[in-house]
Amino acid sequence: MADAVGVPRRPRYHGHAVPVPFRDADDVEELGAAAYLTLRPAAGSSGYVGALFLVNARGEPLEFAYNRVETPDTFLWRVLDLRRHAQRKLTASLLSTCARTPRLLLCQADEVPSELFCQDLRLEIPVGRVGDPLKATPYSGVEAEERVEQPAPLHLFWFPAAPADESGERRLLDRLRAHGLLLEPFERAALGLREVFAADVEQ
Repeated sequence: MADAVGVPRRPRYHGHAVPVPFRDADDVEELGAAAYLTLRPAAGSSGYVGALFLVNARGEPLEFAYNRVETPDTFLWRVLDLRRHAQRKLTASLLSTCARTPRLLLCQADEVPSELFCQDLRLEIPVGRVGDPLKATPYSGVEAEERVEQPAPLHLFWFPAAPADESGERRLLDRLRAHGLLLEPFERAALGLREVFAADVEQ
């Protein structure tokens, strides 16, 4: 129905409007959040930059925390000890500012050594270091090794243990894996670090 000039009139409703009933077909809220930890040397200096990036089961961003620590330029430190100290300090600062509690935390095995979570910091959630099966990745005997074949072959090194079958953590991990989200969020976290710290992040 149109008026005299041919412009359609807005429909008129009698009584109260009743919305069409619906529900979200996904259980994203129930599955919770996954955290991705990225630690990088700061370009041209003796410091480190890091980010903790939280996403839901769809990969939608929930939280992004970042920080930077400087390392002392002194002969009193051994190189490996200095790196370990900086990573522990940086990771602790990121965890302490996180407003949500994720179901699991993932990090890249070539960035984060096993000592960080097996010895230096203890979390009450599963921590998985993600590694390339084509590369030799050092890991601790207390980590549980898991191989993922799809959508791409990966090694996961878990501490204190891999998520149990049928657990919420396993369901979240399976959802992330099915949507190609075991590695991709690390790329977004690295982009975020480069955006925040400009040229201070090594490529």
